[in-house]
Amino acid sequence: MMGKRALRARLRAIRDAAPPASMVVPDAFAARLSPGLIVASYIAMGGEADPAPLDRVAADAGCRLALPHVVDRPTPIRFLDARRALVDGPFGLRQPDAGAAELAPDIILTPLVGFDRRGNRLGQGAGHYDRAFAAYPAAWRIGIAHAAQEVPSLTPDPWDVPLHAILTEQEWIVP
Repeated sequence: MMGKRALRARLRAIRDAAPPASMVVPDAFAARLSPGLIVASYIAMGGEADPAPLDRVAADAGCRLALPHVVDRPTPIRFLDARRALVDGPFGLRQPDAGAAELAPDIILTPLVGFDRRGNRLGQGAGHYDRAFAAYPAAWRIGIAHAAQEVPSLTPDPWDVPLHAILTEQEWIVP
């Protein structure tokens, strides 16, 4: 069995080689939106699947958008108001400046390195989203990925929290 480090490297290469693909916003996502709901999204970097279509639908529905703010690997991410000017953050991220208001997300859109159909995910390895899911257990967790990033099975660690849904350019997957 391939270790997580090797699997991440293989899946990043697959992700980075995938052609850009537009996500079609599923009705199930749009149906959950309401004015004032907080949707935590992200700005895609490298070969990450772009959540921008979901962001637009959420904004049009009156939701507030938040973006992750990262300090370093050990510090938990905070979701800050996306209406603030973006600044350069660590790891090549674009993020709201540290003075933006912190928001508690109702929905968390998360970039994936890999996933399986049981809702298990493989992230970048720093544990940022694992800690965010633990901090906001009631948030609806949606992974965003290219279909090519799917693997037959991932073995979750004890701290891993499964996703409620996964969106790829091909389908909406509900474990």
